[in-house]
Amino acid sequence: MRKLPPLNSLKAFEASGRHLNFRLAADELGVTQGAVAQQVRGLEELLKIKLFDRQPRGLSLTDEGRGYLPAIRRAFDMIGEATEQLSPQDAVVTISTTPSFATRWLVPKLGRLAQDHPELRVRLDASNALANFQTDGVDIAIRQGTLPFGPGLVAEKLFSGDLIAVCHPDLAAGSHPIRVPSDLAHHMLLEDTHGHWPLFLEALTKDSPEFETKSMAFSQTSMAIDAAIAGQGVALTARDFVIEDLAAHRLCQPFEYSMPMTDGYYLVAPRRPRKPALVAMVNGWLLAQL
Repeated sequence: MRKLPPLNSLKAFEASGRHLNFRLAADELGVTQGAVAQQVRGLEELLKIKLFDRQPRGLSLTDEGRGYLPAIRRAFDMIGEATEQLSPQDAVVTISTTPSFATRWLVPKLGRLAQDHPELRVRLDASNALANFQTDGVDIAIRQGTLPFGPGLVAEKLFSGDLIAVCHPDLAAGSHPIRVPSDLAHHMLLEDTHGHWPLFLEALTKDSPEFETKSMAFSQTSMAIDAAIAGQGVALTARDFVIEDLAAHRLCQPFEYSMPMTDGYYLVAPRRPRKPALVAMVNGWLLAQL
């Protein structure tokens, strides 16, 4: 019977050896820095070998640690590959994204993903909460923001795009038509939590007289867009979210002006994902949809 060190101790050693930092290893593993340090110390005591030299600014591997690390890393890689290839029907990928992105961009494309990859099952987690790749079972997160997203993570830009004002065509041509920026004074501005309207109006009206506006706030961009489709006002949104609505004339763009988005949408995943082949395949497919 093999006598192996505890798996958690080996995971702590492998992550610490890659980062040469207990804090970064703890962030990746979803535990405290003290827990990682304790697991490594326990492994050293079990093996009766010093694996790291503790230094003020981090760690360095001892000769024994440098020799031990590649074998442990290969062992984890082999376990991961064997598990991934265990069963074809186990090709499940979990994608975490915000409700608005899911509703306005991702969900309409999932049917095509199923057609292109019938062997794949997608689990969609639509939430504004930050994804925890260690405890939530998330493989890919799609998030709006700027680099970097965190230690141990890699991010690939999906799109940045631009922000445009949109409304129902009947509203733009109604009793108070929208032809110039000051016409917005007669209409409800539909706000979301990003709060881009003030900057948009400042840029749109820099050569025009100031005017007062009224607004209605929504907790999700998708809700503001739905309100615009219902003729309740003018929403501000990423163009990529409403391309199909513009083509179908459910919405129109009353002004040609657009404002570049300061933060883009990114595909975020752990540097060492549990299912590397699936993550690479899904990321490539999503990028190809642009």
